[in-house]
Amino acid sequence: MKLVLVYPQVPFWRAEVSRLALHLGDIAFENRYLSREGFGAAKADGSLPFGQVPILMVDGETIAQTGAIARFCGKLGGFYPLDDALAAAKIDQLIDAATDITNQVSPTMRQKDPVAKMAARKVLAEETLPKWFGYLEALCRKSDGDFLVGDTMTIADLAIWRLCGWFQGGLLDGIPGTLFDEFPCLQAHYEHIDADPRIRQWMRANYG
Repeated sequence: MKLVLVYPQVPFWRAEVSRLALHLGDIAFENRYLSREGFGAAKADGSLPFGQVPILMVDGETIAQTGAIARFCGKLGGFYPLDDALAAAKIDQLIDAATDITNQVSPTMRQKDPVAKMAARKVLAEETLPKWFGYLEALCRKSDGDFLVGDTMTIADLAIWRLCGWFQGGLLDGIPGTLFDEFPCLQAHYEHIDADPRIRQWMRANYG
């Protein structure tokens, strides 16, 4: 099976969850980084089914949508259950929550007016994100052990780890990295996944 995962060279959760599911599962794949120009060309020529990335090409056939790709890669790499429907649903809800949180932030990234942008980010930092991360904190507290679902790492852990890393990295003006001080279980989960030596090696090799 020839796999090609297409996304820019940034450790954003939408692609990183699938990249790592394949890498950690020793599944061979081409990690194809997409430039801004390449994205524009792919969008124009119809290569992107929904006009978005990531996409995963499987023996030449294109699969789109973050959740679908993550589940596919998770199954191949051993990070998504094949015979436990309840565990799969618990993982799915966390992937969907990461998407919902991202969709709350995305409009502010397209905002051209800096004053309006900072006003929107203030609402995110003080109201919207604390509410959503409160939901994740509650689910984290219900988990038994080091992982969000079950007793081994899944794509839910990879997605939430990288989602939290996005906010903690200081890349979003107006959203303080201290946001997670209010959510100790979520912070502990982030640190646990982030400390995994296999993940550390991957991050150093790909992002310096």
